[in-house]
Amino acid sequence: PIVSRFVPMSSISSPTLLPRHLAILLMMTVATMFAANHVSARLAFDNGTGLLLAVLMRSGVACLILLSLVILQKKRLWLPAGTWPWQLAVGLLITLQSVSLYSAVARLPVVIALLLVNTFPIQLALISWALGGPRPSLRSCLIMGTILIGLLVVLDIPSWVANADAMGPEWLAGIGFGLLAAFAFACALWVTEHRLSGVGSTLRSLLTMQTVFIAMIIGGFLGAIPGGMSLPDNSTGWIGLTLLALLYGSGFSILFIFVPRLDMARNAPVMNFEPVASLLIAYLVLGQMLSPSQLVGGAVVVGGIVVLSLSKGR
Repeated sequence: PIVSRFVPMSSISSPTLLPRHLAILLMMTVATMFAANHVSARLAFDNGTGLLLAVLMRSGVACLILLSLVILQKKRLWLPAGTWPWQLAVGLLITLQSVSLYSAVARLPVVIALLLVNTFPIQLALISWALGGPRPSLRSCLIMGTILIGLLVVLDIPSWVANADAMGPEWLAGIGFGLLAAFAFACALWVTEHRLSGVGSTLRSLLTMQTVFIAMIIGGFLGAIPGGMSLPDNSTGWIGLTLLALLYGSGFSILFIFVPRLDMARNAPVMNFEPVASLLIAYLVLGQMLSPSQLVGGAVVVGGIVVLSLSKGR
């Protein structure tokens, strides 16, 4: 009788999970917002917006949101001893990831850039193995190989090899930036898991976005990228710049606030809807469209990443 008066600790510490259909709907909405953010970025770049300015706006809005959460939740702005260098490293890696991602978006069709960046699970598995983690299983290797084959189809490598001039000089650079963004993100995830697990997610995210914001200001002051802080040339560019900041900030906030209730271990693969959403939005807004063979390759990549995520979850 006495025990029945007390609420179990699990019900106090663990928030109630959303019904799975609502969780999936919410995550698909967030994925669509992230996709629209990247299409908005391309719209901004095509109308004269500087790369550093775009990342500055995006990280600035995220900083404001996270700072508000820290104040509302009365979090302590304190890091455990010895974690500052690792936190700085994560901030710099996400800075590199942000700049590389937008550099890829500016040079490639949006969906191709996102498919390249979404190879980060493969790179994370290889990085973890190289740093003493478990060796990828044969099943995982086969899945990763299938993803890479699909990626080669999406990138239309045979056409590029046959006529590199027709694809343009920016094509190869865009591929490089997309893969670099995936590598930087994978490294940031490894550091977060192995060196910053004791740091609260709100504080860690705030410090990371602050590092990105400050790095963009310094980069703009030093002229690290020519025209990196250029203002949009016209109203379309301003619309793209405004939307990329608002969409990223809104999607980031929704995901961050609801993530304890989304059962991410089970539902995380839903976020791979982002390239699919970007394909539709980029077609409607930018007129970008892939060939039928590239669409098949994209489906193979997304499907492989989902299977890889599910197998890792199990």
